[in-house]
Amino acid sequence: MALNIKPLSDRVLIEPVAAETKTASGIFIPDTAKEKPQKGTVIAVGNGTKDHAMTVKIGDTVLYGKYAGTELKLGGTDYLIMREDDILAII
Repeated sequence: MALNIKPLSDRVLIEPVAAETKTASGIFIPDTAKEKPQKGTVIAVGNGTKDHAMTVKIGDTVLYGKYAGTELKLGGTDYLIMREDDILAII
């Protein structure tokens, strides 16, 4: 699916992974106790700035801060848009 959104300067559009519904030991987690995911896939990348070249690319799986970015919903899918500096690591 082609998105009609292009992040500006050093911003990145990320699709968060689904929250875990079951623990490693097999216990199901109710919706009220689920934590916000901190891992996602890069969907779109801005061009960067003259002082900052972009490190991440489309398709990278990244870790980001718990409260980083701005949430938005496009076509029924949740996304986050954030500065590249808010990304902690590429997995």
